[in-house]
Amino acid sequence: MHTHLLPERLPNFADKFGYGDFIHLQHHRKGFARMMKGEVFFREIGENCWDPQVRIHEYARYHTPVQVVCTIPVMFSYWAKAQDCLDLSQFLNDHLAGIVEDFPEHYIALGTIPMQDTDLAIKELERLKTLGFPGVQIGSNVNQLNLGEAQFYPIFEACAALDMAVFVHPWEMMGEADMKKYWLPWLVGMPAETARAAASMIFSGVLERLPGLRVCFAHAGGSLIPTIGRLEHGFNCRPDLVAIDNPVTPRHYLGKFWVDSATHDPQLLRYILDVVGETKVCMGTDYPFPLGDLEIGTFIEKMGFTENTLERIMYKNTLEWLYG
Repeated sequence: MHTHLLPERLPNFADKFGYGDFIHLQHHRKGFARMMKGEVFFREIGENCWDPQVRIHEYARYHTPVQVVCTIPVMFSYWAKAQDCLDLSQFLNDHLAGIVEDFPEHYIALGTIPMQDTDLAIKELERLKTLGFPGVQIGSNVNQLNLGEAQFYPIFEACAALDMAVFVHPWEMMGEADMKKYWLPWLVGMPAETARAAASMIFSGVLERLPGLRVCFAHAGGSLIPTIGRLEHGFNCRPDLVAIDNPVTPRHYLGKFWVDSATHDPQLLRYILDVVGETKVCMGTDYPFPLGDLEIGTFIEKMGFTENTLERIMYKNTLEWLYG
């Protein structure tokens, strides 16, 4: 339920809109392309990032017929003018809808929306619903605003009303400029970003006010669940700072949201299953990127779980998150 897919060909949106470091692709050698952020190299991707047939064959090696696909977070472009971000979002969403239409037995898609503009985001949510999307992927912050800010609440309210699932993925990691070395933004910043998003949605009362909202946090919830004791202790010892918008302890929400299984650590996965419950952990890989679980849950199959627990993780929990 956590994989990323791009169109093989991207328009040069910077030329189209007349500004900005929008991502474009340079197909510099067979089967590979450079993702360019303006004129700056971002990363190299292979054809399994855009070719649905290649992906189907790679997944078949791990007995996995169905993938939930969404765009790469760098494509969110919340920094752009809102209408331009909507145009970009619609281009990406229409591509994903085409993939699902061409391969309905293999793909389910999550859309992207212009989170920086509440009205346009809801407008695209409504369009995605008509296209058959079961949910959307959003970033962990919107131009460094936390997801608990009041301006985003109507978007979550619309997701709940439209029965659309929400997948929260880290991006634009806090402190990134100060920790470039050692890949720390991805190794340390991403888990912190996901915890930031989840904690802000808890403390602001989003999850309390919208109990029907189905939210899943990437990378096993990042650093949120391993630090839940600290969050709870802070809530209890300084309610004047923490419990100002929601009087309910953060531990109450464990088991109220979903997380994916991308821990790379059997011991941590067992802990998370124990804390949030085996009905709230979904098979997520971050495929096709190297930080992902590219053997599609092989380590989970070796952990000695019962058949019922494996079925829960591998597909049942995902279906409940996406479709209720």
